[in-house]
Amino acid sequence: MARRIVPDLVQNQVLTILAPSLSVRDAAKAMADRNIGAVLVAEAGRLRGICTERDVTHRVVGKGRDPNLTTIADIMTTDPVVVSPGDTPAMALEIMRRIGCRHLPVMDGDRIVGMLSIRDLYAAIHEDLEEGLRQRDDFIMGSGYSVAS
Repeated sequence: MARRIVPDLVQNQVLTILAPSLSVRDAAKAMADRNIGAVLVAEAGRLRGICTERDVTHRVVGKGRDPNLTTIADIMTTDPVVVSPGDTPAMALEIMRRIGCRHLPVMDGDRIVGMLSIRDLYAAIHEDLEEGLRQRDDFIMGSGYSVAS
């Protein structure tokens, strides 16, 4: 059975959701404190965008802007591409590859469910590859099968 984003990769996440009016410094601090590479940006419970380390680096630091005076709304990626809970990791990875991103919000309709990172996908793919190798080795080496004497 194919894995699904929820519950196989994303479950029981503590989401970091910030208001677009907060400063970029607030976003950077939240990412540093939680050791994450992106935060969701929402207003009145509705997803407005995503703010990533790359947004901070390229759109603030690289441009010499003041992170205390620049708002998240000024630099966030608005209307980000999202995935659904029932999507497969392979689908999500293809989206990330195609658009060149490392994080995708997981949405169930208008409800924010989680955040999927490229790290989550690589871990799942690694597990799938290891399981495939185990199954191949069992088939070739006959593990679990024996000839009675």
